[in-house]
Amino acid sequence: MTMTEQNAETMTEPRVLCVGTHHKTGTVWMRRVFREIGQLLDIPMIGVHRPEKWGRVPDTGRVIVVNWAGRFAPELRNRPDARLFHLIRDPRDVLLSGARYHESTEMQTEKFLFKERPDLGGKTYQAHMQGLATLDDKLAFEMGEMHLKTLTQMLEWDAENPRALDLRYEDLIGDEDCALFTQVLKSFGFNDEEVQKSCEIFVKNSLFGGHSGGRTKTHVKSGKAAQWVTALPPTTAQLYLERHGDDLITLGYETDKTWIDRLNYQPKSETQEPQTEES
Repeated sequence: MTMTEQNAETMTEPRVLCVGTHHKTGTVWMRRVFREIGQLLDIPMIGVHRPEKWGRVPDTGRVIVVNWAGRFAPELRNRPDARLFHLIRDPRDVLLSGARYHESTEMQTEKFLFKERPDLGGKTYQAHMQGLATLDDKLAFEMGEMHLKTLTQMLEWDAENPRALDLRYEDLIGDEDCALFTQVLKSFGFNDEEVQKSCEIFVKNSLFGGHSGGRTKTHVKSGKAAQWVTALPPTTAQLYLERHGDDLITLGYETDKTWIDRLNYQPKSETQEPQTEES
């Protein structure tokens, strides 16, 4: 690419505004926030959940394009008028959140939980989890199933894309002054008035802003970061270190494999209400 072409690409106004999350990394939260922003600013929001269907994106006008597996076709990622916001979360907390939610939810939105599987003796994913004897067994099963899929998607993200802004769930849930979310909005080309109104929507729909209604009642009990330190059983932590220690380093959540020394496991009472976080 010539310097002239690079300058032209840099000057291209954002039009295709892509929002990518992953399972248990704030999907319900971001869906709610950007749906309201789109309604307020008259920007349509469309889901392109199969990357090859990127051609559904309209040719004119601003549009919010969402994919809740963080997967966008190269043709979409690389277009000069596209900007991408990508949200990830500490995989160890994703594992804990996913296992708790998948074992207990009655919501039919996660269809894979309720399909009978021959490899599980005719049981569903959820029924199999509920039948496992220990927390370690449940987490090991989750680790090799939905968690592996989610982790793989996070690792596949193109972190070098100059049009993408990557943030962590752990940072965004504490963004009470909207400094980080403003970066997202500015990268999307929003003007000052649009930024102000959109930040009000962000705060209103965040746990620190008091939001607790709708699907949040079933998806959120605690949004705090680094729950794994006290909630991840030692046996599971060792298994995670063996399988995914390198992945934690790749994603920037660790710099080495000594994190297991920080574990301070505090088992929960079986009678305590299980916690689930935003998906």
